[in-house]
Amino acid sequence: MELNQENERQERIRFFLRNLFRGLIWLAVVVGGYFYLEANYDITLKGILGDLYDQPVIIYSIFFVSEAVFGIIPPELFMIWALRDELIGQYILNVMALSVISYVAGMLGYYIGSHFSTTQFYRTVRKNYLGRFEKHLNRFGGFLVIVAALTPLPFAGICMLMGTVKYPYRRFLLFATFRFARFVVYAMVIWEAHIL
Repeated sequence: MELNQENERQERIRFFLRNLFRGLIWLAVVVGGYFYLEANYDITLKGILGDLYDQPVIIYSIFFVSEAVFGIIPPELFMIWALRDELIGQYILNVMALSVISYVAGMLGYYIGSHFSTTQFYRTVRKNYLGRFEKHLNRFGGFLVIVAALTPLPFAGICMLMGTVKYPYRRFLLFATFRFARFVVYAMVIWEAHIL
């Protein structure tokens, strides 16, 4: 019995570290690539986004849609956008807003999973996209929410799966708070890379 528990614990740790490593590589590629392009080719988010760059409500709305639809745009790009005033206080407020939006998108994902899991649309999404994560849900349970909150696993998608199986909502909300830790750590890395 103890051997099985130890094997399960080690498997959880390996799963988490493997996904965390992918996340850190992705962070290095996105942030390093962006600052390289900015320094060497004068390519900036402001130039790409044009008038949208100075429209925080629109940027936050785009981020919410992205997060709710399985993170189609990397959150790191929005954290880079948050640097726009180059003031640490404003940057912290922007990142806090982004992290709250991401958390709320996860809550929406849970709601969709718990209330719309019998619809044809959801069954199609589950079959074509979320099905590959079900084996992890069966193996890791609520720990999967923590891993998705901290790594590149699709946070909203995992939240949908948790809603589908009616995972205890309060426990889900607690585990989902790890999303804030990811934003804090990534924001610190991006800020440090920016001031170098």
